[in-house]
Amino acid sequence: MDKKKLLWVDDEIDLLRSHIIFLSEKGYEVDTAMNGADAVSAVKETDYDLIFLDEMMAGMGGLETLAQIKEINQNIPVVMITKSEEETLMNEAIGGKITDYLTKPVNPSQVLLVCKKILEGKKISGQYAAKDYLQDFNQISMALTGNMDFAEWTDIYRKVVNWEVELDLHSEIGLRQTLNDQKKEANKEFSKFVEKNYKHWINSMGDLDTPVLTPEITEKYVFNHLKNDGLSVFYFVLDCLRLDQWLVMEKHLQDLFKIEKDYYYAILPTATPYARNSLFSGLFPSDIEKHYPDLWTGKDDDENSMNKYEKELLQLLLNRKKINLRNELKYIKIIDPEVGRNFEQNIMSYKNNHFTAVVVNFLDMIAHGRSDSDILKEIAPDEPAYRSLTNSWFTHSSLLGTFKALSKMDKIKIVITTDHGSIRSLRGAKVLGDREASTNLRFKYGRNLKVDDKHAIYIKNAEEYKLPKRGVTVNYIIAKEDYYFVYPTDYHKYLTYYKDTFQHGGISLEEMILPVITMEPK
Repeated sequence: MDKKKLLWVDDEIDLLRSHIIFLSEKGYEVDTAMNGADAVSAVKETDYDLIFLDEMMAGMGGLETLAQIKEINQNIPVVMITKSEEETLMNEAIGGKITDYLTKPVNPSQVLLVCKKILEGKKISGQYAAKDYLQDFNQISMALTGNMDFAEWTDIYRKVVNWEVELDLHSEIGLRQTLNDQKKEANKEFSKFVEKNYKHWINSMGDLDTPVLTPEITEKYVFNHLKNDGLSVFYFVLDCLRLDQWLVMEKHLQDLFKIEKDYYYAILPTATPYARNSLFSGLFPSDIEKHYPDLWTGKDDDENSMNKYEKELLQLLLNRKKINLRNELKYIKIIDPEVGRNFEQNIMSYKNNHFTAVVVNFLDMIAHGRSDSDILKEIAPDEPAYRSLTNSWFTHSSLLGTFKALSKMDKIKIVITTDHGSIRSLRGAKVLGDREASTNLRFKYGRNLKVDDKHAIYIKNAEEYKLPKRGVTVNYIIAKEDYYFVYPTDYHKYLTYYKDTFQHGGISLEEMILPVITMEPK
């Protein structure tokens, strides 16, 4: 491997010979310069990997030399060395785009540490990440062979997602496929776990052996804050938010807010018409249909028709729980950038509102848009790129602007959650059914639906799963793992068309185990 080339610039360079010999013995090639002009000339002639630059030199000073070096090569790392510990000097140097800062007298171990951190930091941290992941890999693999409960499944999923985000930073260590294979195996076992326990959960909601489910979220995490009459509560539901996407977004918020994270399990199907109506109403879909038939209308493949009454369902939940707001419930649905920008610009007008509920549809639009757009598929061909796309959107979004504005307010609580996640669907499952069957790719309802039970749960009696009956002869199927439904007609055409698209409605860790975040300004 080529030696890393260093340049050390100091007008008393002879006093630093021991440091230079030490670095040479550690495998670095070190050039020296005794003034700024010579340093600038050297940088023009040689590609250096790192420069040590004395701040106090006769003639051209360190900061002026730094500016000229950056004009030649703005990416070169520069470590400023100075006798001064004045904060203003530090700020000037940092503003001049230094990479690190050392105060004289420096010792050899300090210098070596800086070299390793800047020149080998990614490689070294990658090696340790590989070692740590392989240790976790064995623990996760062992756990998957055991009889885990819902809390242990949440811990497994959190570990897997944390490693996904970590390995995004270390693609060079080559463990991505290993992690993907392990997650695939985890989803296989998780699907079995859900199939075995789901009916018990929905009939024993609130028991200790049952996860927190969708109908409990608004009361459990939001309404308790409404009882504090001095607070303004903002409730954000980010449609189709996965845990990995939240971790990407959270990095932009952790300096602004105190953040608490909990987790819950989404109801089935993990699709907007069911999950979001359940989230706002505090009811299972069958109970919404039974008690509020006028508010359960439309077709599942038209989410706008199925989710027209979210505000009404939320108000009915407030009424049932006898929560009186000091002013009217505000409900905003952000379905395009203009609505988002208007909300951001007018956020101060909501400051004194008792309860503001906000639905943000953009992540769901990215998931659907990627299915239909070759450009988006090119931008986000895999999971790491999908997270990167989420980060790019959030960084420039009105939603982040809104959160920044809220962080400057006092006496507010912000609760953020989602109705379901999404999974990258990679395997087709052949399904038979009549023409009236719903068109969804991860769940369907209709008459005489048939599918291999390895690929889906078959629900003959909708009431057992607290789903709308829709008719005596109607049954449901819900996809497991990463399968998506394809009819026999033009099978190969649609198998190819829908492969590698992000879908929701089925059973997977990504769709079902969801974050609930509570934030207050720091």
